[in-house]
Amino acid sequence: MSETERVARAAAPLAELIRTIDPAQLSAPTPCVEFDVAALLNHLLFWGPSLVGAARKEAVAPPAATESEVDLTAGDWAAALDSHLDALATAWRDPAAWQGTTHMGGPMELPASLVGGMVVGELIVHGWDLARALRTTVHWDDDLLRQTYDDTAATAEQGRAMGIYGPDVPVPTTAPLLDRILGLTGRDPV
Repeated sequence: MSETERVARAAAPLAELIRTIDPAQLSAPTPCVEFDVAALLNHLLFWGPSLVGAARKEAVAPPAATESEVDLTAGDWAAALDSHLDALATAWRDPAAWQGTTHMGGPMELPASLVGGMVVGELIVHGWDLARALRTTVHWDDDLLRQTYDDTAATAEQGRAMGIYGPDVPVPTTAPLLDRILGLTGRDPV
């Protein structure tokens, strides 16, 4: 699998899922305890420009100091998310996006390949969060999930230390890759 197609392959099923969301579902709880569906969509929109900027090696600050200070779902959030996911996929298709170092909305530089892997993981895990909240399923191909599992396993402890992931949820090594990714991020896939 080409590294430059990973974000697009992670974004496509999420984009399809977002198109199915009924506004009546915006208050549904998600596996992210602090987010209902609307807050999770707001989270994706809030960090979207920073993640596109990361691919371009541009430090793009979020639209506010915190996500709770701005409601990016007040307008046509579905169109905004569709546009964001398209911009994200396009930006990370550039081979240069995966090389060198970059920023994720802050001053700290990180390896671009690490950030790209985090973007893929973010799309997959939050896609699952939304699917769970909407009582449906979403699917990604095994090659993408295998690489995402490897990336997530390599950075899980760092993610927990940063408060991005919850405590590890034990998942059998024979479980599907998506379930194993979810367990690493502190989610119970059952």
